Amino acid sequence: MTQQPASANEHIASVAVEKVYLKGNHKVPVLRGVHMSVQRGEFVSIIGQSGSGKSTLLHLMGLLDKPNVGEIRLEGQRVDDLPAATRDELRNRVFGFIFQFYHLLPELSVLENVLSPLMIRDSALTYWRRKSEYQDRAHQIIEQVGLSHRLKHKPSELSGGEMQRAAIARALIARPSVLLADEPTGNLDGQTGRDIIDLLRTLNQEQGLTIVMVTHDESIAQQAHRTVRLCNGLVQVLSDAA
Repeated sequence: MTQQPASANEHIASVAVEKVYLKGNHKVPVLRGVHMSVQRGEFVSIIGQSGSGKSTLLHLMGLLDKPNVGEIRLEGQRVDDLPAATRDELRNRVFGFIFQFYHLLPELSVLENVLSPLMIRDSALTYWRRKSEYQDRAHQIIEQVGLSHRLKHKPSELSGGEMQRAAIARALIARPSVLLADEPTGNLDGQTGRDIIDLLRTLNQEQGLTIVMVTHDESIAQQAHRTVRLCNGLVQVLSDAA
């Protein structure tokens, strides 16, 4: 593989990435050599039909999985081949994740769900020493996503849009520089979905947060700066938003 040099402003990139899954004795290729570069502060959408590999690509970029061939670069450095503990650290400190099905812990309140990444990251002693600081940060982020009135509510007491807002707050609590969103509006009605996209655009514009978002919705994809279209595991089209 001939490696392309990273640009000075490249934040995250996939380089000639291939991914194959096994189903029984059969190999199922999902990605077939995907090159995609995202600049710092850019909001990029990935769109494609079901099975095109868009969620797989997002998971590889967030180090939730490893490519069979190719590499993932962060700020010009390869990261997919780092030791597991280092990749865990990057997932907790550099990447924030938003999923279609929220993945909130049902027994925890909104505030506790938002704080959970810091509880996991820090030792018990460090967390308790910084608990007041962390709670202040969580309150600010929860207010930013419009959920201050739901601090003590559990997920079962929230609407779909409120659960997604809580998931966004949880993704932001560790102050990531890259936000990876997998179908963040997939379970929401049209207006609520537009509200979530407006929130993501605000985070991108006001905080310079780099966002990579997978969606199947053309109108949602057009809200990003640029759209990458996948077809049969390959980048088919790259286009700027209208």
